[in-house]
Amino acid sequence: MHLVRARVQNYRSIRDTGFFEVEPGKTIMVGPNEAGKSAVLQALQQINPPGGVRKFEVLRDYPRALYNDITTKKVDPATVIVATAAFALDEEDEALIEQEFRGKQYVCYRYIDNSWNHSFADIAIPTFGCLRKDLARLAAHIDERAPATPEGSTPKETATAAVARMTTAWHDSTVLYSKTAEQLREWLDKAITLIDEDDQKEEERLDRLRAAAGYHGRYSAALATIRKRLPVLVLFSNYFRVRPVIHLAHLAQRLATGVLDDEQYDYGNSCLLSLLGFTAQELSDLGRATEPNASNPQELKDYRDQLDKRSYQLNAASVRLTNEIRRVWNPNPERAEADRLRVVADGQYLKVVVEDDLGVEIELDQRSEGFQWLVSFFVVFFAEAADKHENAILLLDEPGLSLHALKQRDFRDTVSRLAEGNQTIYSTHSPFLVGPDELDLVRVVEMNDRKVGTKVHTTVTSTDPAALLPLQEALGYDLAQSLFANQRNLILEGLTDFWYVEATAALLADAGVVRLNDKIALVPANTASKVIYFATILHANGLKVAALLDSDAAGDQAAKQEILVHTLGNKGILRTKDHLIGAVPKAEIEDLLRQTLVRVAKEACGWDIAKEAAAQPDRPLVDILDKVSGFSKYKLAKAYVRWTRDHLASDLTEDERKQWKKLIDAINSALK
Repeated sequence: MHLVRARVQNYRSIRDTGFFEVEPGKTIMVGPNEAGKSAVLQALQQINPPGGVRKFEVLRDYPRALYNDITTKKVDPATVIVATAAFALDEEDEALIEQEFRGKQYVCYRYIDNSWNHSFADIAIPTFGCLRKDLARLAAHIDERAPATPEGSTPKETATAAVARMTTAWHDSTVLYSKTAEQLREWLDKAITLIDEDDQKEEERLDRLRAAAGYHGRYSAALATIRKRLPVLVLFSNYFRVRPVIHLAHLAQRLATGVLDDEQYDYGNSCLLSLLGFTAQELSDLGRATEPNASNPQELKDYRDQLDKRSYQLNAASVRLTNEIRRVWNPNPERAEADRLRVVADGQYLKVVVEDDLGVEIELDQRSEGFQWLVSFFVVFFAEAADKHENAILLLDEPGLSLHALKQRDFRDTVSRLAEGNQTIYSTHSPFLVGPDELDLVRVVEMNDRKVGTKVHTTVTSTDPAALLPLQEALGYDLAQSLFANQRNLILEGLTDFWYVEATAALLADAGVVRLNDKIALVPANTASKVIYFATILHANGLKVAALLDSDAAGDQAAKQEILVHTLGNKGILRTKDHLIGAVPKAEIEDLLRQTLVRVAKEACGWDIAKEAAAQPDRPLVDILDKVSGFSKYKLAKAYVRWTRDHLASDLTEDERKQWKKLIDAINSALK
């Protein structure tokens, strides 16, 4: 299963983040200092944390401004939900539960008093009100078939009277939970033999009632099954560090007594030992071991086996850590042999040393802060996530702060690779940890008013410019890097145009319909009016340039500018309406995907404009959508990008495929 939606409430600076979507792979949280990013991750971890993680404390974690409600007992901590997480089940999960619960989201709740609850979304357990008529009719049927009471005998209780007695305290809203469901099930079991087996109508009524009475039991069994498969949420903080030298006996004593001199450091050290497959006490005992009796072959063998086991496991862990760190720290193949990490045991000391390309060994703490962080990260991740919990969700709080900017960019690729096996959510201020093609993965965290608290936005929107700064810097850096690096450049009006071209071109290329020249760089200019500036600068540097403009008023104005026409020529100015099969005079790029976007708008965004779009085929799609409450071009484009990840080119209409083939051929021709 994987996390699809989350919400945090009543936790420190957070009153209510609102529900925000979580991507199947990695999700990036950006926002200024004190916005509440760390608090969101800390609260989410409590949905299902690894063992030993600190639990909620009402005094410390409930919003301080509201704490008086707790002390005056206006609010019961047992009713205060802090973290809510909704999971989508995969095929393996659903194969273990009844058909009636498949296709439902599994929702978990963690309360401020650390109690826990779970449910399936959109599931309604039957109530007495739903069964009242069927139950009364079944009882009447039984009474009709009951033999007459012999004269002078005490009349037996009728079925109708028995049902009335059983349901005396029930109301229409009474839910058939364990006790009420069990009472009803027992009565129905007795009623089986009292029903005319040839009466199909009553037999079906009995089956319906028995199914309803057993619903809660099946529901509880399904919940219990899925609960066992719930991913563990592993939070990695910058404060978790592995010490370069660990005194094993002292660490074993601290772990045994629970008296930790530095909990955060000891957590990293404990993870290192877990990764090695030893406890601190076991390694400490091996360090104290004396030579066995030389005359006893078995003692000699056992002693050697112990030492060899320690050596082999230390070596295996060293190799694994070295390989992972090299992928980020030294991605250059020419330096593939540099920076070999070694974990060695020396008596009572466990050492983490780094061997450079000269063969010189130095302790870990003599390397840079960034390198130490990277080593600590992989130690904690492998120990807590990859080995113990294959389906763990990884939460990274400000990863790689001490890494150089370009190392952060390499680490971004590492996170993407980790996210293929472990769903990942991380917070960051760094533009180098947000790729220019990852804006649909971003969640903006902001807190503009402490009375309102932290909010998490699924769309890239914020009233605080500081919250969007990493995104602006990421786009600016990528644009600066690529602006003069490619001989062929297609200038687009904005970011949404960039997404439509990139995503659709990828779909058509995968299907073998048409391929956009890989050497063409897509350059968003932000607005149609700025296309001329980009075109002029790139053309002045001797680069090939073309522009794709919408056929609306802004596009017409840009296309008629004398400088742009002179710079690009008529062939270099591409217009959306020229590639449409239908006639939409003021067509925008969305009209090249008109039918598909109508479906995507309804399914992903809840905007149903099918009738309007069909009735006004010559009206631009965006004009129609502008009348819908909450419409944004960004949200629609983002939904389409997500749609392309799960669909093929064949899912586009035939006209759409023809239109985009025509456009891409024109782009390739203009920039050949």
